[in-house]
Amino acid sequence: MNSFGIDNSLVRSLVREQHPDLAGLSLREVAGGWDNQLWRLGDELAVRMPRTERAPTLLRKEHRWLPTLAPGLPLPVPTPMRIGEPSARFPRPWTIATWVPGEPADHAPISHDRAADTLASFLKALHVKAPADAPISPDRGVPLKTLTNGFEKLLDEVASGGVAADLRNVRDIWNEALAAPDWQGAPVWLHGDLHPANVVVSNGTLSGVIDFGDMCAGDPAVDLAAAWVLLPAGAASRFFDAYAHADEAMIQRARGLAAAKSLFLILMGQAGERGLPGGKAAWGPAGRAALDRVLAST
Repeated sequence: MNSFGIDNSLVRSLVREQHPDLAGLSLREVAGGWDNQLWRLGDELAVRMPRTERAPTLLRKEHRWLPTLAPGLPLPVPTPMRIGEPSARFPRPWTIATWVPGEPADHAPISHDRAADTLASFLKALHVKAPADAPISPDRGVPLKTLTNGFEKLLDEVASGGVAADLRNVRDIWNEALAAPDWQGAPVWLHGDLHPANVVVSNGTLSGVIDFGDMCAGDPAVDLAAAWVLLPAGAASRFFDAYAHADEAMIQRARGLAAAKSLFLILMGQAGERGLPGGKAAWGPAGRAALDRVLAST
């Protein structure tokens, strides 16, 4: 990770130079994500400044596709409005997008069962056939057999960290997912990275979806894993009833992917607790809660 010394003064000067009509709006830094630092610009906009090597590519992908998808989605998403071009002051592209109000779910977990209906409605609207030139990911929306080595590494690292969980059952869930038939339908649009830090919550329920940097086309099971990763205990069955398009094979794949995402969140939480670069301390409790829900579903 490399911040390039990004601070309030730099962001304000970039906005003033490239988008002077917005220069009079208030500006303050807020908690950002993995790839981008985040500033709130006025009441309705956000400035996203890339801080990882991959972030500029992800921002340009969002700028290309999200304005097309956003009008058909039933929840607010951070729709890119302006692009900031690389300059002598800052050598990477950056964006100005709409602000999505709410608290990230890693700090304010979803508590109401009705969020299952909200999430199902959102994903039904998102999961439409993607165009031929839609982005494809090497590790999201793909056959699970291509992810086995990564899953085994996650499992080993969690075990070595002393996490109290029945890891044998976790492997059984993964093996059941591997045994399920692969997705045979046309690739559909995916968010690709639904976890508690990438959704926002208001009054205990889902109120927005953010960070579409990993959006791609493929198997919807990767997003359906959110039934366990995001929703409160016992809400997964309500979610799948409302989603209505998932057969047993898709649910099995989604449960395996939820197990893998839970392990990843636990590891990032451990890294955050140790003060390691990229670590997110708040992700640990979210990951452990998600893994408990996955295990309870077997």
